[in-house]
Amino acid sequence: MSQHIHRQGDYKMAMKPPLTDLDITTATSGFYEGFSKFVTIGSKLSIGALILWAVVFPDVAGTALASVRGAIDANTGSWYMYVVSFYIVVCLVIALYPPTGKIRLGGVDSKPEFSSFSWFSMMFGAGIGIGMLTYATGEPIFHFGTNPDVIVGETTGSGADNVRAAMKWSFLHWGFSAWGSYAIVGLALAFFSYSRGLPLTIRSGLTPLFGRHLEGPLGHFIDIVSVIATILGVSVTLGYGVSQFAAGLYNITGMEWLMKVDGTPTAIAMIFSLVIVMLLSTWSALSGVGKGIKWLSNINMGLSFFILAFFLIFGSSMFALKSLFLGMWDYIIALPVMSLTVFKGDGVADSVATQLAGWQGGWTIFYWAWWIAFAPFVGLFLARISKGRTIREYVLGAMIVPSVMCFVWFAFVGGTAIDLTLNGGAGDAITGSGLSSQLFSMINFMLSPTMATVMSMVIVVLLLTYLVTSADSAVLIINTIAAAGDESPKGRIHIITWGVILTLVIGALLLAGGLGAINTAMIIGALPFSVVMALMGISLLKALFRDAIRAKD
Repeated sequence: MSQHIHRQGDYKMAMKPPLTDLDITTATSGFYEGFSKFVTIGSKLSIGALILWAVVFPDVAGTALASVRGAIDANTGSWYMYVVSFYIVVCLVIALYPPTGKIRLGGVDSKPEFSSFSWFSMMFGAGIGIGMLTYATGEPIFHFGTNPDVIVGETTGSGADNVRAAMKWSFLHWGFSAWGSYAIVGLALAFFSYSRGLPLTIRSGLTPLFGRHLEGPLGHFIDIVSVIATILGVSVTLGYGVSQFAAGLYNITGMEWLMKVDGTPTAIAMIFSLVIVMLLSTWSALSGVGKGIKWLSNINMGLSFFILAFFLIFGSSMFALKSLFLGMWDYIIALPVMSLTVFKGDGVADSVATQLAGWQGGWTIFYWAWWIAFAPFVGLFLARISKGRTIREYVLGAMIVPSVMCFVWFAFVGGTAIDLTLNGGAGDAITGSGLSSQLFSMINFMLSPTMATVMSMVIVVLLLTYLVTSADSAVLIINTIAAAGDESPKGRIHIITWGVILTLVIGALLLAGGLGAINTAMIIGALPFSVVMALMGISLLKALFRDAIRAKD
């Protein structure tokens, strides 16, 4: 009996209480008062070096980035495929397991700060808005032409038998994988910050693994990696966004300086659009989450539903509904296989294996890196606005509902584009446009010139609000990470500084190699953070498991 008690006591001693504080040194005076100098200055120096390199040596930078991109595509494809699947599984397991699913982020008495509509609007706007406008037409149209099913000969490119496959592969990239990547970061941060009382910064999500080691250089490095990933991930989003914004301005005004003959925006148009967006986003960021960002997010959602209603009424409604339900069915059934299959090239040009590997590198791997690079920003933002929600409610709101919203949007917008191309006499009017212009080309085909101009103006306004929401949220999140998780309003100069840095990064990379250079820099920056995210998932599982044991003792 005494031996049994002794062993039980030893076990309890081994089970230490959870860490509920991190002492992260911040400056007590001067310009960086309230900020971690290591994180803030380290991030600025790293990003500054990238800007300088891209501006001074644009050709060298473009070539070097492309070379590194090739190496990453060749050697890390399987890692990206498996690790993103891991994120999804962790979120679903924690949400569906009754004891963990009912845990309230912030404690049992915590109440949500925002209404469900505002909460969902902010999540959706920050996480996906711009990409949805750019790719809702472009991606289904592209996959209608070619996708893995076409490459292996199971369906016919641009044929009626390929519609379901086009939707299935589009849903893969904008469904659970994307939102699972955001959700796992947000869940880890919300749990460790609001339930454990740790600072709202990325390193807090790793405390079960590294403990107080995170107070020193290791923690600083993790936060710096997070800031760099955030800046590069947001740069991709804003890069595509300003490209489509410029295409929209051209569609409305017809001014030749905005568009090249190949249907892509000019560099001047991109830089002009970028400056407008960043000026507005900096102004919005200065007003904070509860005012500017909340207000803009609600406008986003309202305009999004308006455009969706337009396609529901005037688009190919029956074709879209069929594409939606069949596409969702195909997606859910094939998700494990699509998520875990890694295509390897055989070194033979134009072989099936080489084509499959090229498709996966250009689409799936690119997307997984994009979502991962975007995850510190969106995840921290989700955590910040989700206090008071249960874990099950959080996963439903942050992963399942936005995925379904994306499916609906892609089915009605992309489905209409496919139907017009396949059955509506559009020919190459839509498919022949550049990615940024395809939505406007479809509008031009569907409507009279006057109505097309009005609708283009609505889309441009929506695009602008999405761009501003993403950029200003990113600036606030970067400040939060740099300030060791302190969510209080920061000095105007710091918000303006990060707004300028973000503008310079995007502008420099555009000059170094356009959107391709931005994509490549993002994929490079995402790789180290993908490891951090995997560790956050393990940390979260460990913490919840140990909490369950403590509750039983």
